[in-house]
Amino acid sequence: MFVINFSQIKNSTEPLTHIEHDLEVRPEFLERSKKLLYQAKKVHVSGDLFYNEPYVSGDFHVQADLIVPSSRSLDAVAYHEDFHFNEDYTEAEVAQDKSEETAAVVKVVDDLIDLQTAIEDNLLLHIPITILTPEEEEQDIYPAGNGWSVISETEYNEQKQQPANSAFANLKELLEQKQGLDQDKPSK
Repeated sequence: MFVINFSQIKNSTEPLTHIEHDLEVRPEFLERSKKLLYQAKKVHVSGDLFYNEPYVSGDFHVQADLIVPSSRSLDAVAYHEDFHFNEDYTEAEVAQDKSEETAAVVKVVDDLIDLQTAIEDNLLLHIPITILTPEEEEQDIYPAGNGWSVISETEYNEQKQQPANSAFANLKELLEQKQGLDQDKPSK
């Protein structure tokens, strides 16, 4: 578990406290995120923390090698994450207006800043919505099953422009003819 003491940063004589840490994600995190993340290796965080009353503010850079599911097929895809995130930590209750104006304000419990959870949560937040295997990307492969298939938006638009099924087109034409005949009849 990767934690830092709030009071240590608050009372530090240095303007910045720098961290460099290789992190091992917890098994319970992998279990909780098993539909979004299969594996996380070589998770490295570097960053700086400083006291800015009443907050300890942190600016972090995270790099990790992940195995995530393809958004099309759920096949495993290797993905390298490299991102920054910021968080503020406070011992006081988080004011509603402060929590709305910044990305994240976290209440500190027992003088401990839980960087483990912050990093793990941000690993999930920074996985792209669309991620494909190299084959899916290169060959434009979409999943298919018995009587169904996923098609691209381009294919969908092309199909919309094609003429309707001739049986339905004939039925529609008959219906229109019947309505026309009904309108031509003199009303009593």
